[in-house]
Amino acid sequence: MSSPDRLFDLPGGAEPSGGEDPSGGEELPEGRQAVPAGEERVVVYTDGACSGNPGPGGWAWVVPDGPYAAGFEVRTTNQRMELTATLEAVRAFAGPLLVVSDSTYVVYCFRDSWWEKWLRKGWVNAKREPVANRDLWEPLIEAVRARGNVEFRWVKGHSGDRWNDEADRLAVEAGARQVGLTG
Repeated sequence: MSSPDRLFDLPGGAEPSGGEDPSGGEELPEGRQAVPAGEERVVVYTDGACSGNPGPGGWAWVVPDGPYAAGFEVRTTNQRMELTATLEAVRAFAGPLLVVSDSTYVVYCFRDSWWEKWLRKGWVNAKREPVANRDLWEPLIEAVRARGNVEFRWVKGHSGDRWNDEADRLAVEAGARQVGLTG
């Protein structure tokens, strides 16, 4: 039976795939520690969408069987919406957080420590050009560094992952209707 805080139910009352082990059973990277006892990690799926590039866009984050939020920009890019979704998710939760995204732009920045090179080199990329979307990267990187309890995992987009699909649906809806959504 569905409760008011659930977005939708799986057939037969099944639990979402991967819900018990959000890390996917992967070993933690060197220097990373498991979530301390007593602190439950929140898993949040993020996505951005844009109609045209640039064009009207939307962003969204969703916690499986939990809260969600989505917003929009009148004229933006897909990458900016991916970053905004992640930034809004990081700002929305205080405890340990696993951000699941189909954006290699977001995930690889943290997985491969691009941000460390950007800071060392004065916000220029490997091509010696200014880092795009610095106005969003700076607060995101600052928030992730200050917290020290945010992890990232990549998921293939449009591949049937229930929660990635839901984040995509919310981002597309917010962008198309140019409205904020929460629940």
